Amino acid sequence: MKQSITTTPAATLLILGVAAGTPLHASTERVTAGTALNPSISVVLDAVYANEFSGHADDPAGFEIGHDHHDHDHDLIDGFNLRETEIVFQSTVDPYFDALVNLAVEGTSGIELEEAYLTTRALPAGLQVKAGRFLSDVGYINQQHPHDWDFVDRPLINEHLFGDEGLQENGVQLSWLAPTRSYLRLGVEVLQGETSGIANYEGAGEHTVLGYADDTGEPDRLRWRADNGLDDVSGPRLGTVFAKWGPDLGFDHAAQFGISAGSARAFQMVEAHSSGRLETWDGDSWFAGIDAVYKYDPGGYMGHRQWIVQGEYFVRNIDATYRSQTFQDVDTLNVDDRISGTAKQDGIYLQTVYGIAPRWRAGLRAEAIGLTNDTLEADLDNGRFESMDTSYRYSANVTFHPSDFSFIRAQFNYSDFAEEDNDDEGHGAWQFMLQYNLSLGAHGAHPF
Repeated sequence: MKQSITTTPAATLLILGVAAGTPLHASTERVTAGTALNPSISVVLDAVYANEFSGHADDPAGFEIGHDHHDHDHDLIDGFNLRETEIVFQSTVDPYFDALVNLAVEGTSGIELEEAYLTTRALPAGLQVKAGRFLSDVGYINQQHPHDWDFVDRPLINEHLFGDEGLQENGVQLSWLAPTRSYLRLGVEVLQGETSGIANYEGAGEHTVLGYADDTGEPDRLRWRADNGLDDVSGPRLGTVFAKWGPDLGFDHAAQFGISAGSARAFQMVEAHSSGRLETWDGDSWFAGIDAVYKYDPGGYMGHRQWIVQGEYFVRNIDATYRSQTFQDVDTLNVDDRISGTAKQDGIYLQTVYGIAPRWRAGLRAEAIGLTNDTLEADLDNGRFESMDTSYRYSANVTFHPSDFSFIRAQFNYSDFAEEDNDDEGHGAWQFMLQYNLSLGAHGAHPF
């Protein structure tokens, strides 16, 4: 754990700027063959034992649509989970660019490219460009990888608003570090808008059903195929803006406050049924949120008496047309039902972590998702979208840090999730998780 460092306000600004990944000036040092050909390499091992020992929690009511399951968060299976092995390559390319590549090996399912981007080092006036595939800077926790979290799992609102891996897209970001005594960073992002929950995209395609007919006495294979009825929308389809401000609170205290928002030109989803029925949602969306984090570090040994309080609130709005279609013949889908409307959903979490002893930290977290829960679930009988109840989750954990490069964490979750029938009785679930996380090799500085 870091010790308290005595700094002047100017030095504090410099530290915050570097921690945020935004250099205040370009390096004039020559890049040697050693740095050009030998990037910093780190490997992070993350494994979780999970046991839902009482009750069972599915997705919160109204948030099932468009939600993927990659065993990243609440969808951990009972038993042992090798959740993610992260391999990071990071280097200064030359006086003008830095580069980072982050690969994630998810259990035995294969290798996924999580991030691969460049950042500029030499733009004037505090400007910086990031380009490639990266985690967006909207909110606070979205840009963090699992080993940076203070809890085993991702907050519900981040997972269900942006997707299981957060708002992670291909695109470009332009940010500006203001020349002020306190930390102020503004940014805008132009993103492709492909798989994130707020900007899910399908595009034009075909819906195919295979079947058999035996009118002649012999079974013949049939292929029913028709267009899904969605349009191709060229990218980029998602734009975001964010602002982060960190006031100068002295040597032992630090804080950062943020606001962010985004708008997607396309929000599309497809759900195909084995019966041949096809459900589609087609529209656009926007989101907005606020975040805050406060840190107190009295200089205790190995994090003793260190205190962190963190929270975020987000709301999303989706205007969409829902269609339920069935085959009229082998190459034509007939629209049986159509509903147009707006889904508005929000969520919040608040968490705190305290250093109860050297190397030991304890944390508490409370969450609510769907405080306003006007969903995209179609009520065909009444020709409208359904409204559902709020879901809650409460978490407590204890983390032991043998060193700065490893930790072991035990956590309990209690989930009180609403279900689609708005029946609140008997749906609480208890879950226990035991996590270990190990970092091998050099790993770059994390944002504030």
